[in-house]
Amino acid sequence: MRRARPGATSRGSAERTLTSVAAGETFPTRSPAPDTPPDSAGTTDEGPRLWHVTLSVSGAEAPIDEVRRALEQLAHDHPFLLTSRYAADHAEIRYWEEARDLHDAAAVALRLWGEHRRTSRLPPWEIVGLEVIDRTTYHQRIAAGYGPLPATPVGIHPF
Repeated sequence: MRRARPGATSRGSAERTLTSVAAGETFPTRSPAPDTPPDSAGTTDEGPRLWHVTLSVSGAEAPIDEVRRALEQLAHDHPFLLTSRYAADHAEIRYWEEARDLHDAAAVALRLWGEHRRTSRLPPWEIVGLEVIDRTTYHQRIAAGYGPLPATPVGIHPF
């Protein structure tokens, strides 16, 4: 499976595309029953889940118009981005990631900025923060009135 909008190609697509890997025997072909007990590690074998990711980056000041343009290109190249907020010296990116567990979602998030730095012409900033929470926790926080605000309006906005 290629991770892109239908019909959209990125400037870096000729070099590399993300593809799916067969799950093998690790994941069942159907979801386990709701009362499936956890294994000895406390997990159930339920396959990929949705994780809400907030990635914070920071560094030396860059022209604000270039930061916005780079984030717009990143959103084009990585269409699962929900919202980005930016300033001349920092940015925050929020999106949903599908992954087997938190470790996999965090690993993908930690690679996002570096892997798209050249193709999206992102500033040479470093990752200074990462939050990865599951869908249930995200919705519990929203319902309780705290936590990350819903990603509306979707898009790229200044802080």
